[in-house]
Amino acid sequence: MANKIPRVPVREQDPAIRATNFEEVCYGYDQQEAMLEASRCLHCKKPRCVEACPVGIRIPDFIAALHEGRLQEAADIIAEDSSLPSICGRVCPQETQCEGSCILGIKGEPVAIGKLERFVGDWKLEHGTAPQAPAPRNGHRVAVIGSGPAGLACASDLARMGYGVKIFEALHEAGGVLVYGIPEFRLPKQRIVAREIEEVKALGVEIETDVIVGRTVTIDSLMDEEGYEAVFIGSGAGLPRFMGIPGENLNGVVSANEFLTRANLMHAYDAAYDTPIYVGQRVVVVGGGNVAMDAVRTARRLGADATIVYRRSEKELPARAEEVHHAREEGIRFRMLTNPTEVLGDERGWVRGIRCVEMELGEPDESGRRSPVVKPGSEFEMACDVVIMALGTSPNPLLASTTQGLETTRRGCISADEHGATTRKGVFAGGDAVTGAATVILAMGAGRTAARAIDEYIRSL
Repeated sequence: MANKIPRVPVREQDPAIRATNFEEVCYGYDQQEAMLEASRCLHCKKPRCVEACPVGIRIPDFIAALHEGRLQEAADIIAEDSSLPSICGRVCPQETQCEGSCILGIKGEPVAIGKLERFVGDWKLEHGTAPQAPAPRNGHRVAVIGSGPAGLACASDLARMGYGVKIFEALHEAGGVLVYGIPEFRLPKQRIVAREIEEVKALGVEIETDVIVGRTVTIDSLMDEEGYEAVFIGSGAGLPRFMGIPGENLNGVVSANEFLTRANLMHAYDAAYDTPIYVGQRVVVVGGGNVAMDAVRTARRLGADATIVYRRSEKELPARAEEVHHAREEGIRFRMLTNPTEVLGDERGWVRGIRCVEMELGEPDESGRRSPVVKPGSEFEMACDVVIMALGTSPNPLLASTTQGLETTRRGCISADEHGATTRKGVFAGGDAVTGAATVILAMGAGRTAARAIDEYIRSL
């Protein structure tokens, strides 16, 4: 019978201290805390949490094993469906997926499924059995473009099926958005990401960095000259969007992608690295998603007075509630129902502020959210040195423009069916390259779906 106790709280760094460092905010559970939290699970006959998980982890089963102290078994159960548990346990929006569907959440607090997954994943990295040996090779080869969550998930599943898999990564370090987009204080790179990537490589997956497919090589050359029978595109959505307002070309205006890449992948926050990054004294981040929260919290840690400007109300903020809560604790200011109309510059061409208008919410748009409309006569100015645009991203058009027969949507995303098959024979795609910017776990799910489709395709040849 389930233990009728409140949700076990998670220990975190003190906000005043963590706002000055890049160490992980959340400490996670220790074993005693994890086993106690696991005792809250009802073990439903029809577990809604499993249905809500994009990769279908057998959540009640791993939680039962954890509750009874069978940690290796818990890790093995998760590994059936996820190769990145320590990462997903940290950054996935459990509140809208598994935890959002937990029965306990109807009248109280759901089981902390994400924190339990994180505990099991971290335990496995420290104490678990050796990684699974590579499967016997079946003589077929598949190329994977991009080493983010979609590419890693697809490559892992294909390697377990016996395929020879090679990942081609454009940047100098594997991990995709996991290393360039998510800050160290949310996802430690060497302690977590690098080690989970090593687990993928232990399956026999090769990773080659500094390869820009579409420039260094093409999809055509991979298939026609290098002998890959199928290609999976998991190249993400790294092309930033801007507002198209006056002043966006001023010095001090930067995309959140570039800002976070400098800080995360290029270690600009570390004095031991000579990576230039400019935050000035006052930073305004335009946007309200998780990327905006990552950018504004990074700017705060780099010493700036940091403010979020968002055109809707707090109720419509798309960022995770946990990230918004942490940002407020760290002293981030929020200007809701505010929209920039111009970036203001000084005589030297540097940002000195932004001109904004106040907004009010009108009728719902096609997404169901109420559309913001300008409040007449509400124009005002805000002083700042840096403006970071966190307005979403789209896929880089390079792959589609250099691959004959590869069609894209109106939004510039690669066209693919529900199995990941594109309009080009033998080429599959998934994750942000198909959907636009989304979540790590959805990208993993797309990668796993495409792996099964690739297996069926190659078997049919």
